[in-house]
Amino acid sequence: MAFPTTVRLVEVGPRDGLQNEPNPIDTATKLELIDRLGAAGIRYIEAASFVSPKWVPQMADHREVMTCLKRRDSVTYAALTPNLKGLEAALECGVEEVAVFGAASEAFSQKNINCSVSESLERFAPVLERAKEANVRVRGYVSCVLGCPYEGEIAPAKVAEVSKALYEMGCYEVSLGDTIGTGTPLKAKRMVEAVNRDIPMTQLAAHFHDTYGQALANLYAVLEEGIAVVDSSVAGLGGCPYAKGASGNVASEDVVYLLDGLGIETGIDLNALAATGTWITQTIGRPNRSKVGVALAAK
Repeated sequence: MAFPTTVRLVEVGPRDGLQNEPNPIDTATKLELIDRLGAAGIRYIEAASFVSPKWVPQMADHREVMTCLKRRDSVTYAALTPNLKGLEAALECGVEEVAVFGAASEAFSQKNINCSVSESLERFAPVLERAKEANVRVRGYVSCVLGCPYEGEIAPAKVAEVSKALYEMGCYEVSLGDTIGTGTPLKAKRMVEAVNRDIPMTQLAAHFHDTYGQALANLYAVLEEGIAVVDSSVAGLGGCPYAKGASGNVASEDVVYLLDGLGIETGIDLNALAATGTWITQTIGRPNRSKVGVALAAK
């Protein structure tokens, strides 16, 4: 395989990156973050998560976020909708695209969404049907593709099985998530190869957390396999409430720097993106986990 000539970044910072912050983040800050990301050239932003405020208090303002966005014509603003209730609420807010999330680990599925993997897929069926009726595309996530905090190693065949189910159900794209960041390049390659037997590479995305400092190496490995969509979070924000010690997603700034160095087009202004990472981390009082962002800020 060869590197793709262009890569689409999916910015999950406003949703995945902020949902686990311990202190409340006001809606205005979220809206400014989304606007700054769009101005930097990000063309796909997961802006909100339509989940129960009881379980994720930080996302309680999802309606306000989705309805008050300063929408840019070139940007897709998506939302996470784990069930039919969440989807209906998102549709009322004019959502353009939604996402559902499953897991390759039975134990993680129980901890994360309180049901088995097969039960989670059954729950998604009416969500996909309703989204199709509303002419809204659905993206699928698979968590724990390179390891689980409860089960340990995850077989590539299990990842392929869940991914295939989401794809056949109607997800136009399946994002493969190393939720706890324990993956290494060879494991990442083998996992993607297994999934690619059933799903075209053009319908796959990589979503790697950087807990063990392997995210960029893993991305390089799957880029070589032909992956052309990468999920990332500005300043490396995020984590996972159900995976103790798991750090944030790979930093968007670091991904863009890597892709620029490989001659892969993203359409993103790295300096503007890095400035956004500096601003949001200072605003919410969190460390900037982007190596590139910190280096540029020191110039």
